[in-house]
Amino acid sequence: MDYKKLCFQVQDIAREAGSFIREEGKKISQSDVEIKSVASLVTYVDKTAETNIVSALKKLIPDSGFVTEEGTAFYNNERYKWIVDPLDGTTNFIHGITPHSVSIALMEDDELVLGVVYEVGANETFYAWKDSPAFLNGTEIKVSTASNSVDTLIATGFPYYDFDKMDNYIEAVKHLMQNTRGIRRLGSAAVDLAYVAAGRFDAFFEHALHAWDVAAGVFILQQAGGKTVDFNGGDNWLFGGEIISASENYFEEFYGIVHKYLGNK
Repeated sequence: MDYKKLCFQVQDIAREAGSFIREEGKKISQSDVEIKSVASLVTYVDKTAETNIVSALKKLIPDSGFVTEEGTAFYNNERYKWIVDPLDGTTNFIHGITPHSVSIALMEDDELVLGVVYEVGANETFYAWKDSPAFLNGTEIKVSTASNSVDTLIATGFPYYDFDKMDNYIEAVKHLMQNTRGIRRLGSAAVDLAYVAAGRFDAFFEHALHAWDVAAGVFILQQAGGKTVDFNGGDNWLFGGEIISASENYFEEFYGIVHKYLGNK
């Protein structure tokens, strides 16, 4: 498999989906919004974008499977598996704010081998393939070199379901508010992870996430020199719903902070 060639083809697919999202955003209305749960929203834009992405990816690898947010395609133990979020940050999109993004990752067996995150509003494409550096619009990117909390800017997200950890989560946020340069909550986990890869953020944590939220972003971050674990230091971050990501220099300190509040006691 020529991962580099495939990655550039996937970028084209992501940007095409992003163009569709951008144009539809000019005419979306509240009547187009479907409510999956109180804070989980979807529109025809998400569904159509996913259908278009899946169709295009099937042409690249015809016998591949899919893990997708809107469930327009499925996985049945195929060797290659696409993990797709057609519109990460739907609530932002509906309210006319950025960021919102297209996130596409590829797994070969159990290994991530490709990731593309296209941030629609800024027209920024973050990407990497197996054994490559990470890139943003053609320029190589790396994680930050900060090593102490006082020098870091942290990204997180607020869960819209599974509130069992809410009190501990708030305690972790409180600690980080008091000991870092600040916390940002942008509303797109894929973008948060891409920004850690680019050194804009130093670390990211969240729980109650899905594989399509994080697969591409984590792969890009890893290729940029970052590290990712679950709340207990394990590797169950892709399908386990919890994630800690940070630059290599800051990882141990950041992991210790988040684990203290959100890890298993």
